[in-house]
Parts: sequence; C-alpha cells; structure tokens
Amino acid sequence: MKVSNSAGYEARLADVVLSIKDVLRRRYLTLVAVASVITVLGVAATLQLTPSFQGVTRIQIDPSRNPLARSASDGQAQLASEAIETEVSVINSMDISRAVVKRLKLIDDADYGKGIAARLAAGPLSEDEKIEIVANAIRGHLSVGREKLTYIIAIRFDSRDAEKAARIANAYAATYLDTKVGTKIGTAERQSAWFQKRMDELAAEVRSADEKVAQYQSAAGIVRGASNNQGTITDQQIGPLSVQLASAESVAAEARSKQISAQQQVATGHLDAVSEVRNSGTIQDLRRQRGILVESLGDMHARYGDRYPELIKVRDQLTAIDGQLREEAGRVIRSLKADADAAEARAGSLRVAMQRLEDKQSANARASVIAASMQRDADSKHQAYDRLAQSALESRQAAQNSIAQAQIIDVAEAPQAPYWPNKPLFILLSLIIGTGAGIAVITAQEMMVSGMRTVEDVEGELGVPLIAAVPNVRKTARPADVLIEKPTSQFAEALRNARASILGVKGDEAPKVIALTSALPGEGKTTTALGLARTMALNGGKTILVDADVRRAQLRQIADVQPGPGIVELLHGEASLDQAIQPSGLENLDQIIVQKPYFSSENLFGNDLMPGILDELSKRYDTIILDLPPLVGLADGRFLAALADAVVLAIKWDATPTQAVSSAASWLKSDGANLVGAMFTMVDTSSQSVGAYYYYSKKYSSYYQAA
Repeated sequence: MKVSNSAGYEARLADVVLSIKDVLRRRYLTLVAVASVITVLGVAATLQLTPSFQGVTRIQIDPSRNPLARSASDGQAQLASEAIETEVSVINSMDISRAVVKRLKLIDDADYGKGIAARLAAGPLSEDEKIEIVANAIRGHLSVGREKLTYIIAIRFDSRDAEKAARIANAYAATYLDTKVGTKIGTAERQSAWFQKRMDELAAEVRSADEKVAQYQSAAGIVRGASNNQGTITDQQIGPLSVQLASAESVAAEARSKQISAQQQVATGHLDAVSEVRNSGTIQDLRRQRGILVESLGDMHARYGDRYPELIKVRDQLTAIDGQLREEAGRVIRSLKADADAAEARAGSLRVAMQRLEDKQSANARASVIAASMQRDADSKHQAYDRLAQSALESRQAAQNSIAQAQIIDVAEAPQAPYWPNKPLFILLSLIIGTGAGIAVITAQEMMVSGMRTVEDVEGELGVPLIAAVPNVRKTARPADVLIEKPTSQFAEALRNARASILGVKGDEAPKVIALTSALPGEGKTTTALGLARTMALNGGKTILVDADVRRAQLRQIADVQPGPGIVELLHGEASLDQAIQPSGLENLDQIIVQKPYFSSENLFGNDLMPGILDELSKRYDTIILDLPPLVGLADGRFLAALADAVVLAIKWDATPTQAVSSAASWLKSDGANLVGAMFTMVDTSSQSVGAYYYYSKKYSSYYQAA
C-alpha cells in the first residue's frame, strides 16, 4: 500500500511538472515579452535615478570610562539596551539637528534651505524658525541605529554630495559628544556650587553644636577620656574610690581580726600563739636572756642551794625579764588594736567620701542624658557634613574631567561610490519582478482559457475518444498541402492516426460516409476534412470530399478548385452529379465544392435529395468525407450528421469553450448521429496533446519530417 501511495504521489507530481512545462512552452513568448518589457523599464528607471552618497560615522558607547563609576559593575549596568537606544534617540533629536545646522551654517545650503524660500513667501522668518526648517530637512536624510547587539551606534547621512554626506555625519557625532560632555560638566558644576553652599551652612551648624556640647559638658563636669568616652568627674572619681574603699575595709577587717585573736590568746595564757608576739625581736631577745638565766639558775641551785646569793640575784633577774616579756606582749597587743582602729577609721572616711560621690552622681544623671542627646545631634551633623563633602568631591571631579562615555571610532570619509541606488540589485529586482509579472500574466491567461487541452478533458466531458491531435502549421496559408509536400511530417502522421481510428470503429466494415463538424466556426474543420480526405486517397482509397458548409465556402480557398457547379447547384437540380464532381489534382481524390457562399432560409439538406446523392456516391467511392457547418447556431450540420456513418467533432485546442463542445456532442447523440470521436485541431506542437497524446512531440522529432 505504501508503494502504491508513493507511486501515485510521484505520478501526480510528474503531471504537475509536465503541465508547467506545457504552459511555459506554449506561452514562453508572452512570458519573455512581459519580463523583457518590465525589465527594460526597470533598468531605464534605475539609470534615471539620482545617485545618493552616504557618510557613516560610528560611535562606541562605554559607560565604564565614567570616572564617577565606583566599580566596574556600575559602569556595565549602564550598558543595557534601553540605555543605548536612549543615546540613539538623543542623536536623532531636534536639539542635535539644530546644533548641527548652527555648527555647519546650513541655513544657506542649497539642498536643505529650499523650505525657507517657500516659507518666506508667506512672511518673514526669524533665525530660529529658519534653523527649525533646515533641521527638519536634514533629519529626513539622517539614519541612526545600533549595530546589531554591540555598543556601537552608526550615524548615517545621505546626500547627493559625497563630501557633504561625510561632513554632516561627522558633525552629528561631534555635536553629540560636545552636547553630552558639556551637559554633564555643566550639571556637575551646578551641583558643586550647591554642595559648597550647603557645606558652609552645615559647617556653621556643626560648630554651633560642638560649642553647645562643650559648654554643657564643662558646666556639668562632663569630661572625655583617652578613648573619647565621655562622663562626669564624679563618674571618674567613683571608680578609683570604690576600689580604695574596698581595700580599706578589707585591711580594717583583717586588723580587727588579728587584734581579737591576740586578745583571746593572751586571755588564755597562750601568748606565744600570737604571731606578732612570737615574731617580735625584743621578745625573742628577752626569751634568749631568760633561757640563759634559767639554765644558770638550775646549775646554781644544784651546786649551791637556794641560799646562794648569786642564785637569788639570778632569780631577781629572771623575774625582771618575765616582767619585761609581759610588758612587751601588752605593747604588741595594744599596737594591733591601734592598727585595727586606724584601718577602720580610714575605711569609714572612704565610705563617707563614697557616699558623697554617689549622691552627686545621682544628681548628675539627668545632665549626662542631656549631654548625650546633644552629642548625638552634633554627631549627626558631622555625618551629614561628611556625606555632603564626599558628594561635593565627586562633583568637583566631574567638573574637572570630560566624562568620556562615548568616543568616535570610525570617522566618516567621502564615499567613492553611491550607496543608492544599487544598480545591479535594482536590475536584478527588475528581472525578478518582470519574470514574476510574466508568470502572473500567463497564469491569468491559463485561468481565463475555457477550452479543452488534454485527452482527459475530451474523454471526461464528451465520453468519446480523442482520435487525433492535429498540430498547428504556421508557416503556410494552406496547411493541408503539408500532407503532400511532407508526407512524413507530424501533421501528416496525426491525420493518419485519425484515419486508423475512424476506419477501425466498425470492425471489418469501414464507414463510407464520414462527417467532420465543429461546435463553432474557425476551428480548422475544413482544413482537417481536406487533410483527412487526402490521407484516405494517398492510402489507395477512392475518396470524395463534399463541401457542405455552404454559407462559408472555405474549401475553395485552400484547395485547387475549377469553375463549375457545386453542391448548391446539385441540390437545386441545376446540375447533375457528374457535373458537380471535379478532380482535386490528387489521384483517387475528387471533390464537390461551393463556389461562393450561399445564404438562404430554405432547408437545403432537409429534403430527400441529399440521402440519394450520398447513396450514389457510396457506389462510386470507398470513402465520402463531408465538411459540415458548425453545429451551434446552425441546423444544416445536424441533418447531415445523422446521414453519416461516422461523425468526428473537430475541437480547436485550448480555444473552444467546453460548454459549446459539450452541447454540440449532446445534440449529435440526441439526433442519433454516430459520434465516433473528437479531434484536436491547431494544437501547439510543444504541448502534451501531440504525438501519442500524452508526450511532447520533441521526443518524436527523429520520427517526423520538419513541417
């Protein structure tokens, strides 16, 4: 199934291609004529066009070169398409155009100042109005656009003068850069002046705020430390004093503890347990002396007894030393008590001072809050001043630097050749348009044609076969003579095809009376009848051609005719059959003609005379060819067609309306005529209806003799 579909598609495509070739071969002269005329007109118009030159200046937009851009990303952020299109609009603005007019003094230019003269007729113009007129004029020749997706803007200006085109394009670029930089610098200068004025005002406010803070802090006793932390004098005194108080209370507690401990040891008789007593140098010396005396007292007591005078003396010394020890220990205890009292007194004094400072600090708390608020206000003024100073610095930088966000990278030069018109392109377009117009014309012609062209048209519409396609012979006024002069031509072969088809219609019994008719006049019916009769005669059949188209009498003009009676005289009884028959000059072919057109309302062929004549002729000839009148509009042909053994309908190829042919065929069938087929006449030799009815005759060129 797939193969079948593919084959069907290829067949349909081949038919389309063949149809196109058929149309082109038939109407190529029309196509060539229309295409040539339009191409020539297009070339002539192109040559008459005034050449125009175009100057092109290119500008690169680069915001990253802005000295005020704090980072590369700031510069790149300005490279959006919207920003570049904005610059394009700026260049194309009226302000830039006015500046160019002033810059180049174009008011007096002959090309662009024409509008001024026209306006002056209505009244005087101011200088600004003249500039406006010229600016509008030059804007009509200006084209500004971004080149693809780059950062380059192309400024194009066209003019009939190459030098002027380049000069004005460069002037637009230069004016744009000057305006852009000048505007930014002027803006920066104005900003700088405003910043300076505002800074002076803020500086005065900052000084006033600082003075107020200093005065209040001085009055409130608020000072600034090394780390710039502010506080009152009381705040600064409390810290060290609190440390001293804590230390004094600790010392007093320790001294009192030592005193109490020493008193308790003395009361219990453990004087030596007191560390201050034990560590006293005097007591240690007295104890050493007492030890010596005790040792001496023991030796004396053992040696001399209690009454020894020296013993008594030693005892008195020992008693004196013990007294000194007790007196010294009491003195140590009293010293501890004095130290404890002194420490407590110092701690008490510090506690009183601390209390006074705390009372004063509480009083200074509100002053500290007010001072802090005043300091914050002063700090905010300082910050505002710093920000304004930074902005002023940037403005001064902008005022001192040309903000080169754009630069000219391609200066326009006078072009050597015009950019418009592109003559080769215009000529090519003229040829294309001409060819298209030619195709449109022949397409319209094809659509307007209502005639038949193909075998399918005939067989589908009439239901009879196409028995021949007789080609059109243009080089002779008597096409039927080609049959004799060139018997192997395409014209002769087509008639032989017709003879073969007609004689084979009834099998073994060939038809004797063969009628040729057509739907309308001028379809080549008579020429075809003459050609078919000659074909029959050349093939050995005794043939007679009867001209029954009495009103036109066309046969006398294309055949060799002798003066004498014809079919009209024969039917009127004015001549006998033998008198009406005359030789044609070709062996086996006789003819009965009409010497001159005959117009009458009588039913010339509707009586019994014509059947009798045909019967008599059938006895004398193998084939009788009847050249009948057209069927549409005339009744004579219908009577004669009913008398014929076979009727062939001649159709002028690609001309006779299908409806007329269909009506003629219907009448023949309704009258009982034996319509055996149709013949195309005057067929274009390159069409597919010639040859074997489907193929171009060119493929058969080697079989035919050139007509």
